[in-house]
Order: sequence, then C-alpha cells, then structure tokens
Amino acid sequence: MAIAELEAASMNSANPRTSATMKAMVYHGPGRCGWEDKPRPVIQEPGDAIVRITTSTICGTDLHILKGDLPAVTDGRILGHEGIGVVEQVGTGVSEFHVGDKVIISCVTACLKCDFCRKAMYSHCRHGGWILGNTIDGTQAEYVRIPQADGSLYHFPANGDEESLVMLCDILPTGFECGVLNGQVKPGDSVAIVGAGPVGLAVLLTAQFYSPSAIFIIDLDAKRLAVAKKFGATTLINSTGGNAAQQVMELTAGAGVDVAIEAVGLPATFAICQAIVAAGGRIANVGIHGKPVELHLEKLWDRNISLTTRLVDTVTTPMLLKIVRSGKLQPSKLVTHRFAMNDIMKAYDTFGNAAKEGALTVVLTNGSPR
Repeated sequence: MAIAELEAASMNSANPRTSATMKAMVYHGPGRCGWEDKPRPVIQEPGDAIVRITTSTICGTDLHILKGDLPAVTDGRILGHEGIGVVEQVGTGVSEFHVGDKVIISCVTACLKCDFCRKAMYSHCRHGGWILGNTIDGTQAEYVRIPQADGSLYHFPANGDEESLVMLCDILPTGFECGVLNGQVKPGDSVAIVGAGPVGLAVLLTAQFYSPSAIFIIDLDAKRLAVAKKFGATTLINSTGGNAAQQVMELTAGAGVDVAIEAVGLPATFAICQAIVAAGGRIANVGIHGKPVELHLEKLWDRNISLTTRLVDTVTTPMLLKIVRSGKLQPSKLVTHRFAMNDIMKAYDTFGNAAKEGALTVVLTNGSPR
C-alpha cells in the first residue's frame, strides 16, 4: 500500500494541509519563551485527534513553568493545556469524535482503561494525565495533537459560549475538585480561601453549591478582593499587613475555620491555612508549590485535622458543563482581558503583572478578540 493510502487509512481530514508549520508559544527555559514557527502536529497513534484551536487561555501553572518550578517541562515545549477547537483529523481508534466537531479540550488526558482511570484518577492515567503543555506540546498554538481523544475531549454544546466553556478545561474543575470536594465543604461550614486568583475564585463560585455559612477570602490585591465580594465572599481580608491569620482567628472567636483552602502555592499562604484551620477541620491544597513548605505538626498533631493534595482529575467536567449551560454558573465573569493569539507575548505580560493590570483570566483567540 502506498504511503498516501496508509495515511488515508489511519485518519480522516477536513482539508488538505496548506502549510507544514504553525505558530505556537514555545518555552526555552526559565524566563524565556516566544511566539514561533513550529511543525504542525500529526497523528501518531490511533487514538489521536488533531484540533484546530479557536480559543485558549493562560493558566497560573504556565507562569510556574516560566519561573522554572516544573523542571519536567523542557526546552522547545509548546505551552498551554486549555482550549476550545475544531477537530481537523482523527486516528482510526477514535470513535466519539469526528472531523468538524467542535470540542472542549480537557487539561487532563485519560485513556479510560488503566487502573488509575478506572478509579477516576485521570490525572494519574498511565497513558496520559497532565501531559499537554508539560511533557507533550500544548494548546497555545494554532493546532494541537490530543492523545486518547475519546477520553480527553468533550463535545461543545450548540450555542455555547467559548469564554465560559474554556473555563471547563481546567480552572473550574480544579477549584471544585481540589478545593471544594477535597475540603469536604458542607452546609453551614466556614470556609477560608487563601488566594483570589482565577482558581481561588473558581473555588469560591463552586463552594456555594453547598451553602457554607461563611466564606473568607484572603489576598494581597484589593481589586481581586472586590471581585470576590461580588462573587459571594462574605468576608474580605487583605493580607498585605501580614496578620491575615490573626484577623481570621479574631473573627471566628479563636475557633478558626472548618475548611482552609490554599490556592496560591507559596510557603506563606500554606502557613496561613495551618494557622486558621479549626479543630477537626480540613486543609485542601490547590496551589502548585515550587518550594518546600513547613508542616507545623508540633501545633497540629492533636487537632484532628485532615490535609489533602490533588491534581485535578476533571471527573466533574460533565456535571459542571450542565450547570454552566443552565446559567446557574457563569465563569465568563472571570474573564478580564482578551487578546488575539498572535498577541500572546503581550497577554503573558498582562497576566504576569496581574495586580498592576487588574487581570484575572486572559482569553486568547485565533482571530480577532471580541
């Protein structure tokens, strides 16, 4: 069989390629990246799909990568793990998606068959997990290859809003699963969220599913605290003075909070959580930590607390999609800045200077931003 026939047997294609290259955001080590020409991705395995990106975004994790906090990300890697797009090609093993389908790309790749996937721990899939923009090329590009497409894509609903639904790739399920579910938020609980960035605000939005009695938001940025108030926070605490833990303890008559959720990834913010958790309470870590933290067991050993860590599994994405479609959850409110993908370097500057720019979530479009 000729090479052309082999290729036709292994994939379907919407249009013949007009160029072998594309533009992409390429990492070159801590503090170095660029919008560059890269080869377009091709089908490598039967379960692959090639997706043309229409909308993407920048995650706090991408900033951690640029700081050098994730050494597994090597020189030449295309960044990004969130996106909306249109299927351009599929391998012979893909059954749930077809050329022309509009899709939501999960930040976690899942084969749905391995032992971890069978336990709904997609983040530890033996054939995937968090690989996009990490160990394989990601979504901040014109095209991306999605391995294990049947378990890693979701059909984009008719009349869906791309700005809202791109939040389902990572931000919303991360806040909900790693913060709210791991923190076991229950009706009547007092909850403190340390960090009012996009993921911290996703925790805030989804914690309200369970009717906590109080939600404290702790952050250095007065603008983000004001947004948190609009989103349902009951108490705002500016941690600029270094006495955030003391303020929480005073406001709770020395008891602390039932659930303390760390949504930044710094030793100082993790320390606040330890200082404010009530006896019998839970600390849920959401943030990515690039440096060691101190665990104060000399103070916590007799407090009956639980500490959880987690990488998002995205098992709640279908449920969150239903809630977003109902209008009861409106994650597009998190979007503050919009850029064309070609302006991604400016978008990174804006997101990296979030306090100065008032940035929460930056949306990137392959085309002119609306």
